[in-house]
Amino acid sequence: MKKRIGVVGIVVEEREKTGDRINKILSKYGENIIGRMGIPHAEHDLSMISLIVEGTPDEIGAMTGQLGNIKGVNLKSALTSVEIEK
Repeated sequence: MKKRIGVVGIVVEEREKTGDRINKILSKYGENIIGRMGIPHAEHDLSMISLIVEGTPDEIGAMTGQLGNIKGVNLKSALTSVEIEK
């Protein structure tokens, strides 16, 4: 299966309770992450993470599925139709 480029937007509530689990999952899929930016929003006790990803739909789906199963994590992902051959 060909790899595709995409984006994942993550909003984290109560980061201190979920941060370790999120980082373990992101590390596990580190080979699929091209870029990552995290921004805390202390006023609302939220953190936002944006990811630029490259992988098969199955790989990206597995990562987002694991992240989405964490209580307090909300995310949306989109894969482009751009295919990468490696």
